[in-house]
Amino acid sequence: MATEVLLPKIGFAMNEGEVKEWLAQDGASVTAGQPLFVLEAEKSANEVEAPASGTLRIIKAAGEVYEVGTVIGMIE
Repeated sequence: MATEVLLPKIGFAMNEGEVKEWLAQDGASVTAGQPLFVLEAEKSANEVEAPASGTLRIIKAAGEVYEVGTVIGMIE
C-alpha cells in the first residue's frame, strides 16, 4: 500500500512552506526515517524524514511553495 508524503506543519502558525530540495531522487529506494526533503518555512529550514520505506515517487517539484497537507510525493 502506498504512503502519501505530505507537506508537514512544523510551526503553529505555518500555512505553507517551500520544498527547497529533494534529498532522494524520484524512483529511489528510501527507508523510513531517512531524510527525504528540505522544507523551508518562516525563516527556518528543516529536513523531513520519510514516513515509510519503499520507492519514492515525487509529485511536486522542489523550489515551489505548497500549502500544509499537500501531497508532494508517494512511497510505494
